[in-house]
Amino acid sequence: MKILSIRSALPGGGNVRARVDVETTAGIRLFNIAIKETPQGWRAYAPSAFGGATATFTPEVAAQIVAAARSAMGEIRQHDNRAA
Repeated sequence: MKILSIRSALPGGGNVRARVDVETTAGIRLFNIAIKETPQGWRAYAPSAFGGATATFTPEVAAQIVAAARSAMGEIRQHDNRAA
């Protein structure tokens, strides 16, 4: 799982912590995945269109997306701390 782009959530965005674009090991690219922190843990959600999900993830794939996103979020924070 490779993070192509990561965008921090805007203030007032509820439980969304970031939005990411990812590329899977199969070469599939998914855009604008919401990374949410919920009472049940961190979750990955595909965007919706016409009232339904544009994609769904198996628990294993969702966990890979979340792990890659959280790692990228940590790298951004570390970089920001070094710059301060």
